[in-house]
Amino acid sequence: MADVVAELAADTSIEGDAKPDLPVKSPEQSTKQFSVYEATSEELIERFMAPIKKEFLCPPPSRSGKQNDGDDVRAPQSLVLEKKSKRQLKRERREKSAINLCPQVSRTEDVNSCQYKEQCRFNHDIEAFKAQKPEDIEGQCPFVASEMKCAYGLSCRFFGTHRDVAGNSDGKENSEINFFNKDTQRLLWKNKMTFVKADAKLKSLGLLGHAKKSNVAEENNAEKNENGVNGTEAVTSEPTSEMIEDVEIPGPLETEEVRPMKKAKPDDEENLKSVEVGGVNNGVKVEEETEKNGHSRSEAKVEEENCIKIVETDNSLKLHPREKKKLIDFRDKLYLAPLTTVGNLPFRRLCKVLGADVTCGEMAMCTNLLQGQASEWALLRRHSSEDLFGVQICGSFPDTVSRTVELIDRECTVDFIDINMGCPIDMVVNKSAGSALLNKPLRMKNIVEVSSSIVETPITIKVRTAFFEGKNRIDSLIADIGNWGATAVTIHGRSRQQRYSKSADWDYIYRCTRNAPSNLQVIGNGDVYSYLDWNKHKSDCPELSSCMIARGALIKPWIFTEIKEQRHWDITSGERLNILKDFVRFGLQHWGSDTKGVETTRHFLLEWLSYTFRYIPVGLLDVTPQQINWRPPSYFGRDDLETLMMSESAGDWVRISELLLGKVPEGFTFAPKHKSNAYDRAENG
Repeated sequence: MADVVAELAADTSIEGDAKPDLPVKSPEQSTKQFSVYEATSEELIERFMAPIKKEFLCPPPSRSGKQNDGDDVRAPQSLVLEKKSKRQLKRERREKSAINLCPQVSRTEDVNSCQYKEQCRFNHDIEAFKAQKPEDIEGQCPFVASEMKCAYGLSCRFFGTHRDVAGNSDGKENSEINFFNKDTQRLLWKNKMTFVKADAKLKSLGLLGHAKKSNVAEENNAEKNENGVNGTEAVTSEPTSEMIEDVEIPGPLETEEVRPMKKAKPDDEENLKSVEVGGVNNGVKVEEETEKNGHSRSEAKVEEENCIKIVETDNSLKLHPREKKKLIDFRDKLYLAPLTTVGNLPFRRLCKVLGADVTCGEMAMCTNLLQGQASEWALLRRHSSEDLFGVQICGSFPDTVSRTVELIDRECTVDFIDINMGCPIDMVVNKSAGSALLNKPLRMKNIVEVSSSIVETPITIKVRTAFFEGKNRIDSLIADIGNWGATAVTIHGRSRQQRYSKSADWDYIYRCTRNAPSNLQVIGNGDVYSYLDWNKHKSDCPELSSCMIARGALIKPWIFTEIKEQRHWDITSGERLNILKDFVRFGLQHWGSDTKGVETTRHFLLEWLSYTFRYIPVGLLDVTPQQINWRPPSYFGRDDLETLMMSESAGDWVRISELLLGKVPEGFTFAPKHKSNAYDRAENG
């Protein structure tokens, strides 16, 4: 959800860390000062500290005196970020475009090749562009290295390494799919698209349009019955704050209501031109209006705007979830979790090289997709190497989610669609999405049932154990989830309120797995950080289909190699640098090799480095493997590069990026987007 990426990047589903439960000390123990130099490995592990070999320990850095270079980019609180208006941002883009060379001119090196001529918003002065262009970066153009012709021409930061290469000028067309169709985007902007299968199913269940409001009372009635309250009293009594919150009109950024569509006047045939995109069988009918003599139709001749046009077909409801033609098997496959910000296409591509079997795109908000936001649709992009790929969406209501599912099924090539019902961040939960759905089991049922019945693409869901700590409820729903039509369910062994304050509850995941029906695959999630963790979960619960790996892949993406080869990889600093080089190469091919693409790649590299520094090399540990909640004392590596990679200073992360992408621009600063939301707060219950 690119428009709210700043908050979504703080999603604790990937960025929190377990808060160690320190043992209670006696008065005698508390007066005795603890020393990591004298403590045994067992004592360090009891304190959730990494037992690093004594020869690699060093005293902690002094916090007094002058700060080191780069400290200005280390602390986010030291940065004062100016909030700019849209008008100011637009003005800055125009100013930058004066020094940006026209892409067509850059490709052809011919100033007359641009079709817009003087009206083009980019610069056509090749000599002026060369005068202000930064120096080339050391290394080879990533497109030329892959035997492709670079599409960025003169703008490429590796222009000096270009040579004549036969073939396509844009490697993306050969390696990436699921590009957003511009015609579809315009139709979504104009609300000219209807969703045949979704709306027909919603209508049959009474969930379409205003019927959703009456369904709110039904949901609350069901919840009252669960708590032992009479259903009639629940409906006729005064509305509770929970009911009021449930029907609250969303804010402008996240409107869960799809804007109503106008119904064309039946007898106005001359002003209506129907265009079917992909045929009726694809389930989407598009209408484009043409105005006669430049005049719009009279408002008196238009039906009430809150009416939604439904085109019913005989085939729209025939598909049953158990009759799906497409099957997907997650058993024993290594599943890379959908990760906010860092789980981009280049990172997923890297994890595929290192052994991941299943990949999933970053979470996309349904409302943003239905509004035609290109930045949101970019999250659904797929690389050709992702042979088993799914997308994850998040929404609040059955109509929003089902329409999104139908649209994705038509526009994209995916193997499964995952519905997020576990996101814990406030912005999502306040819109009745994510973890908030755990308090609405009837709505969960409606979302899954409608979505799974209108497409052949398998539907999976991702949940947490509960919303509130100590009130687990997935075990009571697991038997029904398969009947709703879901192919698989991923259970994160933590509640929403808990966040990362404790370790994942795998015993509860095992219990849910054993209660699941045979037609529902269960995937566990939480704290998988070595092949021993993987083996333990699979042996403790053979019914478990697979384990989803999230933070473990962020900190050490070679965990997939370790699991497949059943070893602890004592990876060297040089091998880690080669992995970073691969990510940079994939990033430049995805975001571009011009200045903008280089800085975008640098940004996401730095975001990833804000996790990788937590990795402790196997050769430095007294006890293996490293646990994900261990925190190391101050230590140094076996060489300078390894020491640099384990630094927690953002200044050192920037230095690593300069090894791969050249010097940063003047005035460059970086602060990681993720902040620690691992500990409970009052508003979380």
